[in-house]
Amino acid sequence: MIALITAQMVKELRGITGAGMMDCKKALVETGGDKEKAIALLREKGLSKAAKRAGRVASQGAIDSYIHLGGKVGVMVEVNCETDFVARNEDFKSFVRDICLQVAAATPPYLSREQVPADVVEEEKEILRKQVIHEGKPEKVIDKIVSGRLEKYFEENCLLEQLFIKDQKITISELLTEKIAQIGENIVIRRFVRFELGEDLEKRGSCSQ
Repeated sequence: MIALITAQMVKELRGITGAGMMDCKKALVETGGDKEKAIALLREKGLSKAAKRAGRVASQGAIDSYIHLGGKVGVMVEVNCETDFVARNEDFKSFVRDICLQVAAATPPYLSREQVPADVVEEEKEILRKQVIHEGKPEKVIDKIVSGRLEKYFEENCLLEQLFIKDQKITISELLTEKIAQIGENIVIRRFVRFELGEDLEKRGSCSQ
């Protein structure tokens, strides 16, 4: 059965990749409407402008901060771009502010899954394995279930993999790619720190890319 490719699907893919409308439609047709596979296909074909820009040096940008709940939560982020001109762009500034709000609301301990320490990953795997065994799942599916739940852990705890609080249909990573295509420069969420009144700051520290 051939998947129905709607105009909205094409528009969303174009917003994420910056590729042409026809190229986006063809990619969706070839991948049966799977957005992630279509993004990968466009990158493989060199049609994703955002993918081309991702390797360029981003040494300009902005540091922004946000204070929430009457001074009980504070966030500071650094987001980089290629030029000072874009750093002064309102769309870029709005994106940086959205990242501040995301960190404040969703409390990600890490920027990306690559930032999660290996011992933390192993500890989480062990906890998940014990949970699955306690649930009485068959031995042959334990590893698969643990793997799936570990992905959920990354989605909840890594900023780039979290769902955007203003649009639960996209992740922060997808939002970032969208902004790269829209603005026309490489953009990098470099690091962030979140403070909450009364918490043990040593456990959170800061996260960087």
